[in-house]
Amino acid sequence: MNKKHITYPVKALVLALGLFNGLAFADTAPLKVGTTAAFAIPLETAVAEADKQGLKVELVEFTDWIAPNVSLASGDIDVNYFQHIPFLENANAAAGFDLVPYAKGVINNVGLYSKKYKSIDALPQGATVAIANDPINSGRGLQLLAKAGLITLKPGVGYKATEEDIIANPKKLNILQVEAVQLVRAYDDADLVQGYPAYIRLSKTFDAESALLFDGIDHPEYVIQFVIQPKNKDDPRLVKFIDIYQHSPVVKASLDKTYGTLYQPGWGG
Repeated sequence: MNKKHITYPVKALVLALGLFNGLAFADTAPLKVGTTAAFAIPLETAVAEADKQGLKVELVEFTDWIAPNVSLASGDIDVNYFQHIPFLENANAAAGFDLVPYAKGVINNVGLYSKKYKSIDALPQGATVAIANDPINSGRGLQLLAKAGLITLKPGVGYKATEEDIIANPKKLNILQVEAVQLVRAYDDADLVQGYPAYIRLSKTFDAESALLFDGIDHPEYVIQFVIQPKNKDDPRLVKFIDIYQHSPVVKASLDKTYGTLYQPGWGG
């Protein structure tokens, strides 16, 4: 059979399927996605792209890190996107939730920043270091300090590290614990600060790329996850939306513009 005679029916079938996929979502309720300010802009791009493809998505932005899981557990939203696995495990244990990761998003680098010093080695004895005060993000800060060679942690503690797990602190650092979203403000006062580039950019106070040291994909447990109730795992709206987030060129451009070089795709590119 002549290949030319196959091509047009196949193209017609693809177009028909594409039309069907758009129409399949036309009469369904909007997919409600909860997030926080640090992740909102690329998600807004994904929402607009989904709308072009016939999928209605409603983005719900929260101002803290507790409400998105409470809202998801109560069924007010269908999925949230703001947390990594350690945070989710802690939230489930603390509140008795049964929330599960559904798909991977990006991993945003976290860094150690200093207004006063140009290198880790320049930090003086007794320097003041500000890290996050919640159990999960403080562990990430302590791992960063260990990576910098400033402290030594007990072997194997990983992201569950606490100050009690510090077995060596040769510079006798004075470690202060601050609410993670307030760490940007500590930049002016502390000698070294654990910093989140997304919040630094929002604050417009200093250069998010100026960290003395970054973590990254070497800690895959910090990949941000799309999180759901188990009963929602077969929702076709989720499949469609996450495919758009992970593979749409316009979303990739929005991620690049928002996070610059300080992120990596957790799903492998």
